[in-house]
Amino acid sequence: MLRFIAGFASAFALLSSATVLAQSPATAEAPAAPAAQPNDYSKPEYWLCRGGAKDAACAADLDTTIVAPSGKFTKEKFKAAKDAPIDCFYVYPTVSLDQSGNSDMIAGPEERNVVAQQFARFSSVCRVYAPLYRQVTLTALRSIISGKPMPVDRQLAYNDVLDAWNFYLKNGNAGRGVVLIGHSQGSGVLTQLIKNEIDGKRVQDKLVSALLLGTNLPVEKGKDTGAFQNIPLCKSAAQYGCAVAYASFRDTVPPGQFAVRQGARRKHGRRVRESRCAQRRQWATPCVLVEWPLHRIVGCCAAAVGDTRAQGLDAVRQRSGLADGRVRVERRRQLSGRARERGSERSAHG
Repeated sequence: MLRFIAGFASAFALLSSATVLAQSPATAEAPAAPAAQPNDYSKPEYWLCRGGAKDAACAADLDTTIVAPSGKFTKEKFKAAKDAPIDCFYVYPTVSLDQSGNSDMIAGPEERNVVAQQFARFSSVCRVYAPLYRQVTLTALRSIISGKPMPVDRQLAYNDVLDAWNFYLKNGNAGRGVVLIGHSQGSGVLTQLIKNEIDGKRVQDKLVSALLLGTNLPVEKGKDTGAFQNIPLCKSAAQYGCAVAYASFRDTVPPGQFAVRQGARRKHGRRVRESRCAQRRQWATPCVLVEWPLHRIVGCCAAAVGDTRAQGLDAVRQRSGLADGRVRVERRRQLSGRARERGSERSAHG
């Protein structure tokens, strides 16, 4: 388990570099990859979710275990919207473990899992679209950090998402409003897409909102615009046609020198941490097995913008009250027979 958590932490640290990588011009750090052919997004296999089709990623088990402060477990049954009034278009973060600089167009477990974890539940309010794209891989990021960069095509990820977006507009949108959702590298790609294809153009009328997580959108002093000329930052839950962006960190481990300003275009070293309470808290024993893969820990965390707002970062505080009657949670499907015997000795995850 410790090896798993260490591996996850390492991958997350690399993942945080993806947004900058996706938005940066080609440099001498990594050699260019050979030119690739465009994808044909009329092929169903090039979509992880495609507007209500029975795709494995968005049709995952989304029932949730609610863990109350008393330690009581209840099941929250998930229901997808039958006639959702809007669409959601999602670009996932850096997750590919392919050994090449750019991922292939075959959906692996990492792509399917991140869609199920981050995006699939949006189907309760919208029709969901999530294209596969040839992103810069974790393997490529490791090669750059190690000083032995492999060939990558930074533009390829953007071109794929642009092609998928244009296919969706022509064949799936039918005049509906749409929410753009991205994380990390996905947010970087969507930021570029909005600047090039949406901001100030007729299609902007379709934009319900843009949720660009794990990145930040600098604004001009005294204004709500800057990164985009005609799309402001959201200031209320009732506002539409606007954008939301943030990066979060544990309040006990602030970003410090890694949050650096570079003129009006603030870029962060991004060694910030997202709060993952179930992995960081040693809860009481015994271990309790639950059948539903998603968990909602009631009252687990609190978020505050505070003085970090100027940097586009949110502090996440883990409430001390978790020393209450709650027990540790393990996923039934992830426990072997031996692990079940040792469950009371293992760190929680979920």
